[in-house]
Amino acid sequence: MSRATADLILEQVKRRPNSLLCFPSGDSPAGVFKCLIADAQAGKVDFSQCYFVGLDEWVGMDKDDDGSCTNFLYGHFFTPMQIKPDQVKFFDAKAANLDAACSAMDDFIKLHGPLDIMLVGIGMNGHIGLNEPGTDFNLYAHHAPLAPTTKTVGQKYFKQQTVLTEGITLGLKHLQEAKIPMLIAAGSKKAEIIAKALKGEITNQIPASIFQTLPSAVVLLDEEAAAGA
Repeated sequence: MSRATADLILEQVKRRPNSLLCFPSGDSPAGVFKCLIADAQAGKVDFSQCYFVGLDEWVGMDKDDDGSCTNFLYGHFFTPMQIKPDQVKFFDAKAANLDAACSAMDDFIKLHGPLDIMLVGIGMNGHIGLNEPGTDFNLYAHHAPLAPTTKTVGQKYFKQQTVLTEGITLGLKHLQEAKIPMLIAAGSKKAEIIAKALKGEITNQIPASIFQTLPSAVVLLDEEAAAGA
């Protein structure tokens, strides 16, 4: 799964060297990043002209917070790849005005976009990024309270119990406008929600079900995650 995902990203960057790519944090993309780093070191791909945006962030955190989405992406991709700061846009999740932080992200995507690839995982409750159940499909970047499931599952990224209250995220409208929206999932724990998202009702109560409406979508699963799909 990781290799196949990395290959699609490589193909896109070869087609358009200044591609705009959205990457998520989390367990599922970690293997993808390992593949991409190895490919770059082998001279198979050059990311020096690309632009990147982070998918989401816990409100109140930045790259200096261990367990933050930005910290994960720097540790697993941007720092090893020596990506320049002006190539990357993350949410300012510590901003006094979060709406302005959302607008800044939307503006960056308008300037360098549209998104060529928007890579996302899927939460146990079907969320995409931090678009929680009930999120309007037509929102761009926004911030909102976290669902109880997300607060609980999110603890795995922290070494100690951490209070998580709100998330800031790209919206599902960004996913609809991306040239290649990509969903990846691995492990048997994701099998049930993947089946609901890809074969069940299209509803904002399961945000990932929006993938059923995206004509250029790519879904990559390992065998365990695909068991019910």
